[in-house]
Order: sequence, then structure tokens, then C-alpha cells
Amino acid sequence: MYPGRFAVLTPDKPAVVMSDTGAALTYAELEERSARLARVLYDAGLRPGDDVVVLSENSLRCFEVYWAAVRSGLYVTAVDHHLTPAEAAYVVDDCDATALVTSAGKGDTATAIVDATPRVRLRLAFDGPVTGHDDYEAALAAASTDPIPGNPPRGKDMLYSSGTTGRPKGVKPPLPDTAVDEAHDPLLAVFGPVYGFDADTVYLSPAPLHHAAPLRFGAMVHSVGGTVVVMPRFDAQASLAAIERYRATHSQWVPTMFVRMLKLPDDVRARADVSSLQVAVHAAAPCPVEVKQRMIDWWGPVLHEYYGSTEALGVTMIDSHEWLAHPGSVGRSRLGIVRVCDDAGDEVPVGDTGLVYFERDVLPFAYHKDSAKTAEAQNPAHPTWGTNGDIGHVDDEGYLYLTDRRAFTIISGGVNVYPQEIEDALALHPAVLDVAVIGVPDDDLGESVTAVVRAAPDATPGPELAAELQEFLRTRLSRRKVPREVDFVDELPRTETGKLRKHVLRARYAARRDAHQRGSGRAEPR
Repeated sequence: MYPGRFAVLTPDKPAVVMSDTGAALTYAELEERSARLARVLYDAGLRPGDDVVVLSENSLRCFEVYWAAVRSGLYVTAVDHHLTPAEAAYVVDDCDATALVTSAGKGDTATAIVDATPRVRLRLAFDGPVTGHDDYEAALAAASTDPIPGNPPRGKDMLYSSGTTGRPKGVKPPLPDTAVDEAHDPLLAVFGPVYGFDADTVYLSPAPLHHAAPLRFGAMVHSVGGTVVVMPRFDAQASLAAIERYRATHSQWVPTMFVRMLKLPDDVRARADVSSLQVAVHAAAPCPVEVKQRMIDWWGPVLHEYYGSTEALGVTMIDSHEWLAHPGSVGRSRLGIVRVCDDAGDEVPVGDTGLVYFERDVLPFAYHKDSAKTAEAQNPAHPTWGTNGDIGHVDDEGYLYLTDRRAFTIISGGVNVYPQEIEDALALHPAVLDVAVIGVPDDDLGESVTAVVRAAPDATPGPELAAELQEFLRTRLSRRKVPREVDFVDELPRTETGKLRKHVLRARYAARRDAHQRGSGRAEPR
């Protein structure tokens, strides 16, 4: 289905609402404005298969650009607006964008990347003037609402991986053969029936729209005529207020958001009215068992978890009732067949740990301009089996349990240590606001387990707290998993969906060690 249908059935119904101001875009407005923008893009020479970029904070305009691209057979790339100009220019140039739409709030970045993005022939800016960009509203006002010529296929998003293990990679799916008003969203077929998406859905999105899940779930809700409530940014207390104000029926979170809400004062949480929630989805990062249990105790059995990725290789899903019977699992497969394999690509027995693949009839994507990365995501013996790079195992009922990212595994003294387990154990310590566990180069052990901690506001970072955290872990984990060092920082490098950019931390510690060795002429002592 397509939101244009609801421009006829429910023209005055809000398709998108900004949670803080109440500013809204009705279905009639979404249809007209996306049709006008589609004509602007067409008149600028964009044709099916071309790419349009949106560089913006969370805004109503993001969905206008999305649906203009999708109805035109174009790819749409939402760029992380926190990127530096050099990083943003890389994405815009790499995706071969020929049009770019920016907000005035990101005008400095948009202006700075003009010379580095020569393929872009159309540049538009909304919410204010931006040097080198035409006025978005003026362009729409001058455009026709007539359908663009031909019968273009349904467009797709072409998003970039969050870059947790290195430079972001463009995920480019093939375009379907059918037009937007005829094609069915394959993700809606997976998620819609399970989560009960329909015209009565009020979906609260506290995350940035440049990430895959918020953008795609918003599009799914539009496809069934529901309302998407977008927060400008996540705030724990404001999220609870938005659920109550808009009587949200559905929402989507990442575990870090749960932790922040659980750490609100007891009276704030007690006053929160979350009774309207039917489904609270979480994904994107592993959720500690204790955190999830506490959320179910608070919100009731409305939590639904899925495991997937920007690449859409496959999906597992689990509801609260299943999870209570299988704590720690991310569910059973709903898209693709889960295969757990060893380094050679051969399946391992049930219960054994290995690299998680999804078997599909056809690999549903390719990394743009990077056939080597695409090949790395494929099973060496079965090319249509794809992996997100996660390690885990399945039980005898087919429930998948994730251990960690393969790239994050620490090899210390020849033994594999999985940071996620240590991070989960530390996450709810009252003195810990955020934590990452990494392997730091070590001449003796190969890698030394190190916890990098952001202390809670009322905690005092230092040797005493470090010792307290190590002792806390010794009562819960085997000795080899207890970090040899605990370092304290003001901030950890996370994406807005809660994923740790561990390669940034690793590089920082490797550079520090190299600098010490150059200065002392020997390895850093432990």
C-alpha cells in the first residue's frame, strides 16, 4: 500500500507530527508535497535508479523527500547530520547523489561539501536560506502536482551502515519491477501482522530518521494509514510525556534508552502513563537481560524485540512472553533461515557458537562500489547466505542467542572474550552511566580486557570506583573476563541508535600505546 491512498480516504489525518511543537503534516499535504517534489526532481533530470540525499535533523520534510523518491523510482539516502563535512561528503559522493535536500540547520555542512560533491545538480534548502542552495518551498510552489511521466518502479532507501567497525558502507537493494501504488513493502509483510500496524497506529519514534529502523518503520506506518510521532531527539522524561500526550500505541527504542528511562527518579516513572502502549519494539543493540526484565515489569508484556540490520538479510522476532521463557534470546526467524557456521562456512551443531548467517533465495543487497565487502558478508560455501557479522548460537527450539560482534571479540591469552557479557553486567551498576569493553593491544596477552566507563553524575571516577567495579564483576563473571583496567571518560562514541563505535575507541587506545612506546622506547608496562 501507499500513503496516496489515504490522501483520499483520510485527507485531514496527520501522517507525521513533531512531538515537541505539535506541527503536523496531513496525508493530503504529504501526497501533494511529495508529488510536487517528485516533479522538481524529474525536471532536474533525475530518473529511476538515481539517488537523492536528505541532510537534516528530524523534520516533517524528511518524509516528503522519502515519498517523493519512492514514488519516482529513486534511491533516497538519509545522511547522518552529525557527520563532519568530510564524512558527509564521502557519503553523498559515494552514493552518486544527483540531488540534495538540506535543512537550514545543517546549512554549514551542506555548503561545505558543495565542491566535494560535483555530481549533485540540484540543491534545495528548507527552513531558511543556505548558500548555494535553492529555496525548497519556492521550488515546490512552482512545480506541478501532475504525476511524472512513465510508470517508474517503487524507489528504495539506500542507507549507510552505522560504521561501528569502520567506514560506513552503502547498502543498495535492487529496485522492484512494480510501481509504488502496486508494489508491497516486503518489510511491512514481515512486521505488520506481528506488531498489528493499521490505520489506528500511533507510532512514536524517538530516534533519528537518518537511521534505517525509524525511517523504514515510519514508512510502514504510512503505508497502512497510521500516524508517526517524531521526537526531535531522545530525552528520557520527554519520551514518557510524548507517549501520554499522543496516546502512542507503538514505539521503538534501543537499550540505551531503556537504561536512561529506568534511571529516572522513582516518582517520575510512577507518574508516567504508558497504558496506551500495545507494542514497544526494541532492536539495534543487545539488551541486557536485567534491563529488559525491569522494562517488562514496568510497562507490562508489550516489549517486542527483533534482530535485523540495514542490509535486511533476515529477521528474527520475539515477544515478551516468549522472551520470559527464553531470556536473552532475540527470537526465531521470520525472514530467512538462521544458519550458525564456523570460520570455514560449515554449519555447527545446535548449541554451538559461530557466525550467524541468514539463508535466502537471493542475497537481497550489495554494498555499493564494494564487491569485496559484499563477498565478506557471504558464506564461502553458500553465496546466498549472508551475515551481519554477529556471533551466536541457536537452541533446540530454534531461538537465536547473540554473543557479540565478530569484530569486537577480544582474544586475550589465546582465549575468546566477548565484551557484550561484561558490558551487560556493568550496565545497571548505579555508578555506571555508559560503558564499553574493548581489547587493548598487550605484548604479553595479545589483547588486554579494558572497560571504558562514563560514570554516573553522582559517582566519583577514580581508582576507588575502578576497584569497586572490578570487584562487582568478580562476583558475576569468571576471572579472565574481569577488565584488567577501568578507564573513565566524559563521553563514549555511540551512534544515536545506541551502537558503540568501538573502532574509534580501539584506534584511540592503539594510538596512545604507540605514542608511549615511541616516547619510552619500550612497551607500556601493565
